[in-house]
Order: sequence, then structure tokens, then C-alpha cells
Amino acid sequence: MDKNKNLIIMILVFALVMVGAVVLYKTLVADKDMLGGGLTGTQQSQDQQTEKVEAPDFTIYDAEENEFKLADFSGKPIVINFWASWCGPCRSEMPDFEEVYKEYGDKVNFVMINATDGSRETVESAASFAEENGYTFPVYYDTSFGASQAYGASALPTTFVVDKEGFVYGYNKGVISGEALSNALDALLSK
Repeated sequence: MDKNKNLIIMILVFALVMVGAVVLYKTLVADKDMLGGGLTGTQQSQDQQTEKVEAPDFTIYDAEENEFKLADFSGKPIVINFWASWCGPCRSEMPDFEEVYKEYGDKVNFVMINATDGSRETVESAASFAEENGYTFPVYYDTSFGASQAYGASALPTTFVVDKEGFVYGYNKGVISGEALSNALDALLSK
């Protein structure tokens, strides 16, 4: 009987978490496509929006297991990219991210969050992928999937841009070009 009761409780908790994630996702991205179809270059100023959406906090780790929160990157705009080394579309956009990082890295914080599940993707496999390809942008690991859940990043790659005040400026689900990301950053930095 206790097993059935525990199972029911676990199912209810899971259902509540899923409902909460859906509500957060809808709150975060529904009607918040501030850049006309994602980060595509057709910008609309966030000042024209009626409501700003605060970027959700998260906990991620670097390769040395140091903990980071969103607040650790405040003071500059932030590019948050969710990716995995096994993801073909993620791999295809990484060279563009490297180029944009080299151009904007002193003005913008890049938070490249690896979806680290511990089996298909590990810290070691992700770090090896970044090193083998010569990527110099900072890589962080979402080992609990808390960051992915907070941002509704159920598909990879997904990219968010956060302004220096901590509000979501725009997002893109799927591959983003370096040009589109640069255009979004130029618009944000000129505010």
C-alpha cells in the first residue's frame, strides 16, 4: 500500500512541476517575441513592450564544479545558449557563437549552457567537444536541468538574450545565425 501511495504522490508532484513549467514557459515567451520571430534582426525595442519579463534565475556549474547563478553575470547584457555536443543544429551554430563571442565578449556575458544529462552528454564529452573545436566562449553545465526548465528550453538549441537590467530581450528556438545574434546585440547595446 505504501508503494502505491508513494507512486501516486510522485505522479502528483511530477504533474504539478509540469504544470508550473508550462505556466512559466507561457509567461516567459508567450507574446514576448520582442525581436519579430525570435532573434532574427527585425528588432522591436523592449521600450515598446507593455510588460518586461524578468529572466528566471538558475544554478549552473563550470568544469571545476563552481556554482553560478544568473546574478553572477549581471551588469552586462547576457547571451544564454542551451546546447549539447550530440545536437547537430547546436554544432552547426557553434562557429557563429565563437565569432560573435570574440567580437562582443568584452561587452556581453556569454553563458553557453550544456544540457548535461550524465549519460548521453557528460561534462567530459562537452568539454572535449569545445576544446577539440577551439571554442573559447565559457561553457557551463546544467546537470540538474534546472536552467533548461526555468527557460522552457525543451528543444536544442535555444538562445535567450537578457538585457543588463535582467529582463528577457528576445529568444530564438533553433539555430541562430551569427548575423542575427550580432544584430540583436547591436540593437541592445545601442539602447
